[in-house]
Amino acid sequence: MAAQRGGGDPDTNFSLRIAIDKAKGVSMPKDNIDRAIKKGVGEDGAAQIEEVDYEAYGPGGVAIIIKCLTDNRNRTSADIKHLLSKNGGTLGSSGSVMWMFDLLGLIQFEASKLPADRDAFEMDLIEAGAEDISIEGDQVEIKTKVENFSKVLNKLRELSVEPDDSGLRYIPKDEVEINDEVREQITKLFEVMEENDDVEDYFTNAG
Repeated sequence: MAAQRGGGDPDTNFSLRIAIDKAKGVSMPKDNIDRAIKKGVGEDGAAQIEEVDYEAYGPGGVAIIIKCLTDNRNRTSADIKHLLSKNGGTLGSSGSVMWMFDLLGLIQFEASKLPADRDAFEMDLIEAGAEDISIEGDQVEIKTKVENFSKVLNKLRELSVEPDDSGLRYIPKDEVEINDEVREQITKLFEVMEENDDVEDYFTNAG
């Protein structure tokens, strides 16, 4: 998708560079990466891939956003509707749950990567556009507005800090508390989602 949108050169396509870094982070072979880029720019005659977000309600009425990559929207829509109905959920209409989330840049890395001068480090990131910097245990989490995401990521690399994970995420404005029974049902639903090849990611406001 990144190559399809912005071309196959990671030096000029920031989204593609992030995708390649993530792929390398999970030891994806170079041939697989090159094949995906060629598919994105249409060099191998593959079907065009498109990104589709589905809004849904899960068990207990929790809000869910399901992000998919598909070469057949009709097939994917039917599959998502089926797996939801079989696992206590329903497909929502456009805009039905999206308003409950903020789309933000999210960057995470181990606290051991923090430089000695944390105050100067945080000031540099805030000047680059970081909205929130939090440290919980051994993890650092940075949130940004979408338009500042690449600036903050580049600033981190200038400061010799390589993120463990980064990307645009739907963050719930308010989390909904759920009981153990609903949590078990949601866990089962998400396990089924992960088995679907078209599902790239999912987000929920369940606390």
